[in-house]
Amino acid sequence: MEGSEALSLAPCPDMPRVRSAQVAHDHPEALTRLSEHLGPDLAFVALFVSPDADFPAVMAEAVRRFPGAVTVGCTTAGELGGQGYAEGAIVAVGLPRSNFIAAPILIPDLDAINSEHLVADMIRARTALMAQEPRWPTEFAFLLVDGLSVREDELVSALAAGAGAVPLFGGSAGDGSHFRETFVALGAEPRRHAAVLCMIRTDCEVQVFSLDHLQPSQTRMVVTEADPARRIVRQINAEPAAREYARVLGKDPDQLTPMTFAAHPVVVRFGGTHHVRAIQQVLDNGDLVFFSAIDEGLVLTLAEAEDMAKHLDRELSRIRQGREPEAIWACDCILRRVEAQETQQTRALSSILAKHRVVGFSTYGEQINGMHVNQTMTGVAIFPPREPA
Repeated sequence: MEGSEALSLAPCPDMPRVRSAQVAHDHPEALTRLSEHLGPDLAFVALFVSPDADFPAVMAEAVRRFPGAVTVGCTTAGELGGQGYAEGAIVAVGLPRSNFIAAPILIPDLDAINSEHLVADMIRARTALMAQEPRWPTEFAFLLVDGLSVREDELVSALAAGAGAVPLFGGSAGDGSHFRETFVALGAEPRRHAAVLCMIRTDCEVQVFSLDHLQPSQTRMVVTEADPARRIVRQINAEPAAREYARVLGKDPDQLTPMTFAAHPVVVRFGGTHHVRAIQQVLDNGDLVFFSAIDEGLVLTLAEAEDMAKHLDRELSRIRQGREPEAIWACDCILRRVEAQETQQTRALSSILAKHRVVGFSTYGEQINGMHVNQTMTGVAIFPPREPA
């Protein structure tokens, strides 16, 4: 959705437990409008910022406008706002002190992940939050990571050891459809090749989730040559990767596009569950670049798509279980947006997202607990605290 006015996403007149708003990235008083809609006394603010915006200026002003709040942000591949899919916007999510506390952990260099130190930092953060609000029963973790770092798989594997039973979701920062540079920030300083993890404790009920509309088919391929460090597949079934992938689809290898990859993803099986391994692009030499971890010997299964709108409405209704959420805060893969556009379902999906109060951003990849995945929506549904008996 484009426009010059900030938009409150909460219909009730009282300040909700999860506050959200959006504004056009070029609005001359963007952060003023967002702060007016989010209100005071926030423990945590997340900003999902169009790559068309001046990201350093947005984050610097956000720190000034939300004093005392843990303030994080990232650039996006599109936004999820009050009316569903948005472009060219800044979407903000605010969590008030009355129901939330947060502790951030900065991972400044994804080439120098120290698992022991990271686990220790997570345990300290959780212990401090528990000491601050021992009666609040619920914890979850939110991750923002550079979407061009090629280090998400290693990072979430390290984080899983420190998270324990705490559910984690997150998204990889985007750059529209350009794939040139992506940024994350904790406070005012934008960073590349970095990540921000936020441990959050609340008295609200929450449900962290992951969903996709893809089912494995009977068509399988084997990666026979790859460069795992760069997520590049050079050969499939001992043939040049792009040519063999196109042959399996019955297509011309010169006509492979982002829509082809969105419409015909592949999945891999881990721990009895299939996870999407989406293709980002085809290189001039015929190699395929993937959004997440890939290696030689991996069996790729071609996936078949269910109707995305019907699936999304059904799954979000299942997550809600008849309850009214304060918000559903989500990280949604850019390939889902591409598929929605190409299948002319953008309006239908936007209506569903708005109906279920979904806010967030489109990503270059998604995280759920110890997995980095693609063509998926991960998120957290936040419900009012359960009334005491």
